[in-house]
Amino acid sequence: MDIGRRSFLTSTLGFASLVTLPGTIKAALTSRPRVVLFDAFPVFDPRPVATLVKQLFPTQGEVLAELWRTKQFEYTWLRTVSDQYRNFWDVTRDALHFGCHTLKLDLSQTDEDRLMAAYLQLKPWPDAPDALRRMKQAGLKLGFLSNFTTGMLQANIHGSGLDGVFDHVLSTDQAGAFKPDPRAYRLGVDVFGVSKQEAVFVAFAGWDAAGAAAFGYPTFWVNRFGQPAEELGFAADATGATLTALLGFVQAKISRGQRPDGS
Repeated sequence: MDIGRRSFLTSTLGFASLVTLPGTIKAALTSRPRVVLFDAFPVFDPRPVATLVKQLFPTQGEVLAELWRTKQFEYTWLRTVSDQYRNFWDVTRDALHFGCHTLKLDLSQTDEDRLMAAYLQLKPWPDAPDALRRMKQAGLKLGFLSNFTTGMLQANIHGSGLDGVFDHVLSTDQAGAFKPDPRAYRLGVDVFGVSKQEAVFVAFAGWDAAGAAAFGYPTFWVNRFGQPAEELGFAADATGATLTALLGFVQAKISRGQRPDGS
């Protein structure tokens, strides 16, 4: 076992904030992980987008931000089930237009460009860079598996100084279907060449955690805002408020999956 993995295994960082969900953790700890797959938002903080909305529309910005976000994901689901795929950048713009039309707001081209550009300028949560570094040092392969387009992901990776951290940057564009469609989740096992149990999926939204669990991934939900779990029949194997908490979950999986020689 290399020094990076040994250091990772012996650290207790992250266990204090890790919460396991009843009846699920034992099943998830049967295989040694080789890959960790991330949705975009466990790594990148989306809050500045809503902040900009409120700055540009002081009287109705909070309502618009929520409507934009809700419609954004409704459109991904509707386009997937109706087989009318458009990429997430286009869906995001369409949802913004819908929100402004609904609230009868005048959206100038300048403001539209600023709001869309905000999705290319996201910064990592404070806990993210160190957690990612520690997982890399442990010998794990890291990848994004996100509804974001490849261009959106690459722009945020570069702007956050995370170039070279991720082994693959996977957009649902490659599947022509948004999460939680199984075709989207399957990208992870197909591209990395691993079994489902050899990958950990890291979700930001409760519906994404349920979708990944239903697909068969050991799933960690980074529930940064303390939301209740979705009632969809599937749940994350564990949850925590930060990527630091994720370290404890992955550490436990590595420990359980070790061979007798410790390698």
